[in-house]
This record gives sequence, C-alpha cells and structure tokens, in this order.
Amino acid sequence: MKTLLIVRHAKSSWEHPELPDHDRPLLEKGKKRTKKIIDFLLTKNIKPDFVISSSATRSRETARFIAKALGFPKDDIKFDPTLYHADSNRLFDQFLDMSDDYKTIMMVGHNPTLTNFVNNFLQPPIDWLPTSGVVCLSFGTDKWETLRDSPSKVEFIVFPKLLKEE
Repeated sequence: MKTLLIVRHAKSSWEHPELPDHDRPLLEKGKKRTKKIIDFLLTKNIKPDFVISSSATRSRETARFIAKALGFPKDDIKFDPTLYHADSNRLFDQFLDMSDDYKTIMMVGHNPTLTNFVNNFLQPPIDWLPTSGVVCLSFGTDKWETLRDSPSKVEFIVFPKLLKEE
C-alpha cells in the first residue's frame, strides 16, 4: 500500500504587487492555519518518507513548515520547478521514478492542478482545494508507477476551516 498526501500551499501575501507570482511569501494567517493542519496530521501519526514541492516561495515555505513538524528533514525536500505550472499528467509523471521504498509521499503545490489531480480519485469531486487543504489517499499497490491505475481510498480530506480553534 502507498499513501499520498496532496497539500495546497498556505495562504500567501499580495502585499508586494511588484513581486512575481512565483516569489510571493506566506502570510502569518496562512502559517496559523497550516499549524492547525499540522496538529491534525500529528494526531494521524503521519510520517512522510519523501516530500516534493513546487519551487514557488509559498509552496517551499509550506513544505518546510509541515515537513519539520512531521519529523521529515526539511533539507531533504525536493523542490521541482515543473510543479509550479504543472497539470495533472505532470503530477502523475512524478511517480514514475519514485522509489518504491517510500510508503508515504507528501506533495505540495498549487490550484487548479491539485484540485484536478485529486478529483481523479474523489467521488463526489471537490470544487476547490483551499489553501492549506490536505487530501490523503491510499492506493492498493506496492509500486508508485502504477498509481494512476491502482484502487484508491480517501483516508481524509481536511481544510483549516473544518478544524476547531483551540
């Protein structure tokens, strides 16, 4: 069995309109909402074996924040610039060369790609994966390259808005 965590980056800042979209940082509000998601993931004993993220600043910051909290070395995160403007097929391609030693992979990226990707496995589909939202899927396979055609199960879908304030 393989487990995949699809994570949309945290809420980002539009405070500096001169910044290219790729370089927008996170808002403190985004970090606070992501902390709620981290607390939820910790209750589920989530431990990724591999983390891959878009190279955009907001995705890198989100990936590092979550990875560190879950005990994954933030220096081992793979940042892939092709994920910034990827489509669903490009996400599927990521798994063709993944080591089958990895049981759980976390992927951090952007909409609309992530929503389109997870909707390959969701019934009913979701309209939009919100910032800091996570979809956790498990697959009945031992090989990442067969992910697209393997039976899947939704383990959970969580958004910050669904979690109570402490």
